[in-house]
This record gives sequence, structure tokens and C-alpha cells, in this order.
Amino acid sequence: MADKTPGGTPVATRIDPTKEAISQGQLHFIRKVELQQWQKKTQKLRTRNVVTGIAIGALVMGIYGYTFYAVSQERIMDEMDEEAKRARLQGPKTSAN
Repeated sequence: MADKTPGGTPVATRIDPTKEAISQGQLHFIRKVELQQWQKKTQKLRTRNVVTGIAIGALVMGIYGYTFYAVSQERIMDEMDEEAKRARLQGPKTSAN
């Protein structure tokens, strides 16, 4: 099941279990190795998904927080406008007003 490369080191070759006659033990071993590889890949994907989820969540919370901050600033500006309007109305009446 191993071929030789030009360097002389053995390399695994792909086999098709449906076409080649292999024993139950070999088939069990192949499935076990495939399961281990799948679990390793799944763990990496899970980690990436968690990191991506945290990043998206942080972005959403940042936008949400900024929106609240901007709205509170808008209220302050409205209050300042109202105070200026009252000051103009209560100021001395001259012919220039």
C-alpha cells in the first residue's frame, strides 16, 4: 500500500475500498483514521466559528453602543438649542431684534 518516491521514502497511496479487496480490520482502521481527521478539522472550524462570532458580536455591540451615545448627544444639542431660544426670547427688546 505504499509507493516509493524518487527519494526512496514510502508514501501512502489512495485506495478505493469498493474496488480493492481489503479485510474488515483494514476497513475499520481506515474509518477510525478518517474519523480522527474529521474531528481534528471540526475542532479547527469550531474555533474559527467562535472567533468569527465574537468579532461580529463585538461589532454589533459597538454599533449599538455608539447609537445610544449619539442619541444622548442629540438630546444635549436639543436642550442647548432650547436654552438659546429662551435666552433670545427673554433678552432685551430693541429695534434690532
